Amino acid sequence: MEGGGVIGPGPYRATKLWNETIKLFRGGMPLRKHWASFRYYDFSFTGSEAVDYLHELLRHNCNFGPEVTRYQTLQLLRKFLKAHVIEDIKGRHGTEDFEDNSHLYRFPTLSPLKSFPTKPLLRDGDLPRLIRWDDYEELPQRENIAPLKPAVMTSDFWNKRHSVAIGDVHECKLIRRKEITPKQVDHIWKSMTVAHLQRVLGLTTLDGVLNPTHVKGKHIVHNVFSVNKTGIVVLENKAEDMPYWVVSAMKCLANWPNETKQSVYPGFERDVLKTVADYFQRLKEPLLTFHLYEVFVNILSLLQHRDVAAEALQVSTLLLPPPNRRRLQLLLRLMARVCQNPQLPPLNDTIATRTLMVQTFSHCVLGSVDEMDLDELLATKLVTFMMEHHTSIFQVPTKLRCQVEEHLSHLRRVQIKYAGADTDFGTSPAFCKQISRVDSEEQKVIGTQTPLQELLEGLIADRELPAKDKRKRLKQFQKSYPEIYHNRFPTEESKAAVIPEKTPRLKPQLIFFNLKKPFQPFQRSWSFRA
Repeated sequence: MEGGGVIGPGPYRATKLWNETIKLFRGGMPLRKHWASFRYYDFSFTGSEAVDYLHELLRHNCNFGPEVTRYQTLQLLRKFLKAHVIEDIKGRHGTEDFEDNSHLYRFPTLSPLKSFPTKPLLRDGDLPRLIRWDDYEELPQRENIAPLKPAVMTSDFWNKRHSVAIGDVHECKLIRRKEITPKQVDHIWKSMTVAHLQRVLGLTTLDGVLNPTHVKGKHIVHNVFSVNKTGIVVLENKAEDMPYWVVSAMKCLANWPNETKQSVYPGFERDVLKTVADYFQRLKEPLLTFHLYEVFVNILSLLQHRDVAAEALQVSTLLLPPPNRRRLQLLLRLMARVCQNPQLPPLNDTIATRTLMVQTFSHCVLGSVDEMDLDELLATKLVTFMMEHHTSIFQVPTKLRCQVEEHLSHLRRVQIKYAGADTDFGTSPAFCKQISRVDSEEQKVIGTQTPLQELLEGLIADRELPAKDKRKRLKQFQKSYPEIYHNRFPTEESKAAVIPEKTPRLKPQLIFFNLKKPFQPFQRSWSFRA
């Protein structure tokens, strides 16, 4: 049986999968003569035959995989009947009354295929523009600005750029870019993350896959830096976090039976799972959001290449709002621990624990706003992969992080502009001037000490740093840079006014009293009487 080829990354991949599944099903489903209601029906098939064939077709198809269950196949055939992909022998359709039995069905003359949505193409100005070194003015509010024309390299222009080598030194100015604002840092993270995602997916454009206007740079920065020791996102607004009772229920299942401090009754663990499932199933949208649906559907085509798929998930999960990313991290960790815990009683009498966890939470993770007919199958495959690799897909890609840090460092460097080269020199505040070696060494020392002094002041002013850690880091700074430390704290009084003193620890002196004899009141002896 031909399972069809892989539908690669690209726009509207879910719609392409729906149409491809219909074509394969119509082209390969065996049709024969069946007897029902005292007559023969040609080119028909029973409900059970359709479930058998389509189940094997999906399991051997690279776009779905062996995780597809028979129940999911039955659900898909019910959607086929509702969409008039199939009909019963009386010509009835439009409902989901398909059953896995001997009831007869047939194909209509033409099964309807879904058309691709018509959306306006993204213009180049709609894509996030990366801040360049030449942008030493404030970043404009509108990002769709025509790019600057490259300068023509004439002989005069070349002489001005390379005058030092020639021997004719022209006047020049130093341009230090304005301090990069947090908003600009967010913009840089956004533009470079979206570009990195496009490269990982192997696409020439993200049109139809991701609208960059739905990506927020502050979410990316928060997901990268605001994490705890285990890599879980830490929320600034605790009201956005999950309720305490949900977190307690998840801990109970994840650490079973260690977290069970109270007496339990038979079926207690199933009630706890139902409590967690009810919370996630009542969320307004899936954890991966509606806007990123096409992104994660495209990642499904990369699952055969595990490393590439893991990197794509690392980048795409950075785009999530921090509350969604935190919920997803905790949920996948819970699912993995429950599936690997042999001490946990069975959570269902007929379904294996691993299958139960995937079926229970898959539609809470991935789904489209239009409820695509293949959502359940696609979500099952994606959640299975994410659950098996949950420890790696939430790590920040090292390559992306290095690229962003190098770009930010590049923007903070001083730039030299020659007069008349490629900028207006009339507003130049200062020019290059030859100085003596003594002045050069003095400026070198001052230029080095200033950042260290700022570092020391920032360490002192950090109120969130515990007092113990602050004293430890100040001691390390004193050892590395004693002159700067002494200039800041010339006396012990100045140091005590800023650095909290270490609270003296009282020694438990009464600890040995129990080794002595108990106190006895003084009794006079007869020798004291006179």
